[in-house]
Amino acid sequence: MEKFSHEQDGYNKHEVNKFIDDVIVQTEAVINRVKSQQEEIRSLKKELEHYKKIEETLKSALLNAEKASNDIKQNAIEESKIIVMDAKRNASHIVNDALMRAEKIEIKADTLERNIVVFKRKLKLIIDQQLAVVDDIEELDLKD
Repeated sequence: MEKFSHEQDGYNKHEVNKFIDDVIVQTEAVINRVKSQQEEIRSLKKELEHYKKIEETLKSALLNAEKASNDIKQNAIEESKIIVMDAKRNASHIVNDALMRAEKIEIKADTLERNIVVFKRKLKLIIDQQLAVVDDIEELDLKD
């Protein structure tokens, strides 16, 4: 605290006025600083609100992305199950068709084997008959 010198009427007016002027200057500086800080606080609050909104938007976007990701995974799992079931069904049809073809081929092979056996018997019979004719011709030739 400042001390003032004494004069006849009281304190030195020049010192008191200078002190008051200094106090006014300091008070105005404090008031200006407070106003500036209040403005900065308002600006920071606005910026904070802006970032809070961005944060909420990002949270919402993340939740939506996570939900979409889960939906995509679930759809992919279901689709893969359908594909596997279709593949099994198609494989079953292919195997059944192959088995039916194999059975038909086997039946044809059996039929061919039987036909070959019948053909061999008939051919043998024809050859035996022709040999008998040849034997008869030889006997006829010899007797004459």
